[in-house]
Amino acid sequence: MSLGRPFRALWTASAASNLADGVAFISMPLVAASLTDDPRLVAGLATTYALVRLLVALPIGVWVDRIDRRTLLIAANLIRGLVVIALAVSIQLELGTLPVLYAVFAVVGTLESAADNASVSLLPGVVPAKQLDRANGRISAAQLVADEFAGPPLGGLLFAVAAAAPMYLVGGLWVAAGLLALALPVRGLGGPSPELTLRQPVFREALDGARWLAGNRTVGGLALIGALASVGYMLPFSILVLFAADRLNLDAVGYGVILAGSALGGLVGSFTTARFTGWIGYRRTIIASLVTGAAALVALSLTTNAAVAAVLLAVYILHAVVWGICATSLRQRLVPDALRGRVNAASRVLSLLGLALGSALGGLLAVVSLPLPIAVGGGVFVGCAVLAVIVLPHDPAHGRARNG
Repeated sequence: MSLGRPFRALWTASAASNLADGVAFISMPLVAASLTDDPRLVAGLATTYALVRLLVALPIGVWVDRIDRRTLLIAANLIRGLVVIALAVSIQLELGTLPVLYAVFAVVGTLESAADNASVSLLPGVVPAKQLDRANGRISAAQLVADEFAGPPLGGLLFAVAAAAPMYLVGGLWVAAGLLALALPVRGLGGPSPELTLRQPVFREALDGARWLAGNRTVGGLALIGALASVGYMLPFSILVLFAADRLNLDAVGYGVILAGSALGGLVGSFTTARFTGWIGYRRTIIASLVTGAAALVALSLTTNAAVAAVLLAVYILHAVVWGICATSLRQRLVPDALRGRVNAASRVLSLLGLALGSALGGLLAVVSLPLPIAVGGGVFVGCAVLAVIVLPHDPAHGRARNG
């Protein structure tokens, strides 16, 4: 069954944007490395990106609820595309500098937050509620293919040709994403929140979303699970490259291969989640996925076989995709349209904080033993599963879209 023309427009825009993300992921650090040999300045790009996304998440959520989301999605993609094309021109003319690259990264991080939130908030107006799992699965599959398989090698290949080449492609893809989003219908996708026309202070409006999240057991519970799951995710992945070298005896190529292979598990999850939720419901699907993630990490911490590790990582990514689709679909179903941007933002802040905490803890635990953060990550996911048993009702999809 087709998901309809509006969904195809949103999907193609998302696919173009995700391919740009995949190319940028590998090419921007390469550009930084061509401008400086200081590893702190190269690594600082990722830090800047993470901090910017954390700082702008709540204000962006307000603007997603304040203005037309279709317009915001189009503008965010067009502007970041043009900014990156300007960067490409400066690199080609040998005028690019590290401060310019940092500034572009900050702009891209801000606009990516806006585009992502707007896209997630638009989807419930594009497809029927019963098709949200399937639609989110298709978007997730495109993201995995673009981010994990197509984007990074393409970015590396283009950089080998010319430093500016991948930047031109990234900028062009984001511009294309903005133009593709023009095919979305102008009306019928939800609009600006009526109560926000009074233009209260941004901070106060952002707090409205956080209060709603805290007061809704299901959506608030999902946000807490998401924050804890982010800790569990970063515990192993912050040191996985060291684990792969020390315990699995893999070189850089082998490490890349098992990471690419793990994305195959995510693709399986993208196309099967809707069936799982249809068969056993959201609550059981979420609990089963979290238990699966826990088991995969605990087993990974015990193995020294690279082939076994590759399979376990694929199982882990499968769980992560299934959990992510379920959480996103439930939030889209249960959060009132007028609050969707702000609730998405508040949930995102909790996840970003969890990622930062998990990364720091992973490094500390790895000093004791490299398998330890991976095993602890498995324990964290056991806690997530227990929390899901406690906070999720037996039929979360039919909860009321209000506090209580």
